[in-house]
Amino acid sequence: MSNFKNVQPLDDFNWEEFENGGISNASKEAQEASYDATLNKVSEGQVVDGTVISMDKKDVIVNIGYKSNAIISASEFRYNPDLKVGDTVEVYVENLEDKKGQIVLSHKKAHMAKSWDRVNEALNNEEIIQGFIKCRTKGGMIVDVFGIEAFLPGSQIDVHPIRDYDVFVGKTMEFKIVKINQEFRNVVVSHKALIEAELEAQRQEIMSKLEKGQVYEGTVKNITSYGVFIDLGGVDGLVHITDLSWGRVSDPHEVVQLDQKIKVVILDFDDEKKRIALGLKQLTPHPWDALDPNLKVGDRIKGKVVVIADYGAFVEVAPGVEGLIHVSEMSWSQHLRSAQDFLKVGDEVEAEILTLDREERKMSLGIRQLKEDPWAEIENKYPVGSKHNAKVRNFTNFGIFVELEEGVDGLIHISDLSWTKKVKHPSEFTQVGAPIEVVVLEIDKENRRLSLGHKQLEDNPWDTYETIYTAGSVHKGVVSEIMDRGAVITLNEGGEGFATPKHLVKEDGTQAQKGEELDFKVIEFVKDSKRIILSHSRTFEPEKELEQTDKKRTATKRSGAKKDDAAQINNVAAATSLGDFDALAALKAQMEKGE
Repeated sequence: MSNFKNVQPLDDFNWEEFENGGISNASKEAQEASYDATLNKVSEGQVVDGTVISMDKKDVIVNIGYKSNAIISASEFRYNPDLKVGDTVEVYVENLEDKKGQIVLSHKKAHMAKSWDRVNEALNNEEIIQGFIKCRTKGGMIVDVFGIEAFLPGSQIDVHPIRDYDVFVGKTMEFKIVKINQEFRNVVVSHKALIEAELEAQRQEIMSKLEKGQVYEGTVKNITSYGVFIDLGGVDGLVHITDLSWGRVSDPHEVVQLDQKIKVVILDFDDEKKRIALGLKQLTPHPWDALDPNLKVGDRIKGKVVVIADYGAFVEVAPGVEGLIHVSEMSWSQHLRSAQDFLKVGDEVEAEILTLDREERKMSLGIRQLKEDPWAEIENKYPVGSKHNAKVRNFTNFGIFVELEEGVDGLIHISDLSWTKKVKHPSEFTQVGAPIEVVVLEIDKENRRLSLGHKQLEDNPWDTYETIYTAGSVHKGVVSEIMDRGAVITLNEGGEGFATPKHLVKEDGTQAQKGEELDFKVIEFVKDSKRIILSHSRTFEPEKELEQTDKKRTATKRSGAKKDDAAQINNVAAATSLGDFDALAALKAQMEKGE
């Protein structure tokens, strides 16, 4: 305590301030005001200048005169490898105080904001700016403009179509900003726009001097499937594919090449639509005018098939001179066919001139004329009675059309297919495309028709049947088909007969069934109509009753008209001997009982 006995309090010491924190409110506010006056006035979203106070590979420390410094990633300064301490840089104030109490700055955003203002200014002032082409992208190129990536469409690189985009990568060129999307911050630039004004002046001058028939020299600018675009020196014209050559052109590349210099003639133009129709073939004489004047109908001429259609083929006999071979002139055959069955594009053919019209510039040709008409000597090659191999072409209800050779057809009537089998439709007998043997029955040269037969290849079996199937004879047969009106019987010696239901009754009273083999008696044989009437029942019926039935049949045939039963019996009786009266009386009594 002795150490402080000589200490005297200060006369002006303010004990109240000391107790309240050592400073008065007035003094505190004055000090804060004095401190704030030393700081820059900044706000969020503002772009300000800052000074680099330190840096390393990872971070750059920037001071903007605010109460704290900001740390900015060094990656934002990659474009400036020469950055050093003391340099002044632009920064964007993102946040005056983050959770750590530090100010957040961005050099990249400051650069972008300034660049965005710059591109908008360039658009408003229609300014020509410099840009660096960074790389290719879909549909065009990416251009660096003031640090912003802008899009350069391929159509805006030059007035000429660009075939190699890669040659522009890495170049610095002049551009004009043509469009900005403020919402998505997209920028579109054009190099073509810089030269269009000059080209438009040239275009107007050329269009004002155009006249039909004028010849210009131009450069092949673009080749399409439908024609060629020619640059006439600031204005483009189109040579349609049909005006490239007097001959047919399938691909314009066959006639011209890109960047080739050619002469063209003005065919037509439209000032409003700025369209110019050009011609190349019109600079040479029409090939028809140079066609051999001695060429005439009947002469043979060679050419190349250039177009195929179903109805015929167009053959180029000279560049620009074509003739049509109609499909009917390709073969002597009368069958409807397509030209593709005979010729294809590229075929070299020889043909005969059928018609020649130099004024209309039309020519028709034929190739079948180079072969002999098969009908010219038809009687010698296919005489009546000769046998040949043919091919079935198609069916009709009444027969089969066959082809003996190309151009020679014939008809086999359905009745001439088989001696014994009754054919309802030709498809039962053969099929289309199948081979078939035929005999020539008749020749109609005028109408180009042959009547053919197939059954005539064999002898008529009915000549033999006539000697076998005599009336009353008995033969083995199989019931092959049963119908309402009777059954078809296949006889073992060949041929078919027919039996009505009453003649199919067996001895036990049952009806014969399909597939059964039985004895059958011939009731009637008619060679002309190929008819054999059979009966199984008569093979076991009493002889007298059978005889009486046969006599009744004979009497009915002789009368030729319907008569009452008594009259029939009287007629039969008149024709019989006295020994038959008893049998007739019994038959009459039986018939009367039936009535």
